[in-house]
Amino acid sequence: MNKKVHLQDLGRRDYKKTWDYQEELFRHIIDLKIKNRREESNLVTPNHFLFVEHPHVFTLGKSGDLSNLLVNEEELERRGAQFYKINRGGDITYHGPGQIVGYPILDLDNFFTDIHKYLRLLEEMVILTLSEYGLKAERSEGETGVWLDVGTPFARKICAMGVRASRWVTMHGFALNVNADLRYFDLMIPCGIKDKAVTSLNVELGRKEVDINEVQQKLLRHFETLFEAQFIKEKTPV
Repeated sequence: MNKKVHLQDLGRRDYKKTWDYQEELFRHIIDLKIKNRREESNLVTPNHFLFVEHPHVFTLGKSGDLSNLLVNEEELERRGAQFYKINRGGDITYHGPGQIVGYPILDLDNFFTDIHKYLRLLEEMVILTLSEYGLKAERSEGETGVWLDVGTPFARKICAMGVRASRWVTMHGFALNVNADLRYFDLMIPCGIKDKAVTSLNVELGRKEVDINEVQQKLLRHFETLFEAQFIKEKTPV
């Protein structure tokens, strides 16, 4: 079992370019697994973790409802935002500046073959990170992601999640609002959930801005512990 994870910080990068890059890494791992099975070989499958910040973009999961996007194409263009229908689970999600987006592309055969556990550990990584800022973050029953004030009229989502998995290989991941422009969330019904708000870490802390790199390092530390993994930092691809 290979628990080393190649870490890349892609910086600010177009959503479609990043999606294509994810697919390339995802397909490479699957091809290795198919070759191992066909040839009874024992090639080591790699794991990857991508950090990225996207320009304004809305994405709709394969089971999502387009009516949860509340503006037309012209309005999106006016606001400098893009839109894509994609192959992850979940409904509609927004990505943009001030948000930490993480894409773990893992062969779960290297860790555990349990998608439910995988999602719960990603949530736990975020919950533990937010606790370091004095916030009590929680899961909301039946709703993937991380929330504040669950079970109250003030419940609000701070981290969205949506993944795809094939042959126990994962892609897509999580989006944690750190210094996000929350006005963009008014253009949709986030994750198709009508009765709950969205928030950002800087808002909760009453700060103009939170150090994104600091938050990333906390997330990575908790990921390593929860997944018993070891990160190997890689150069950013062109």
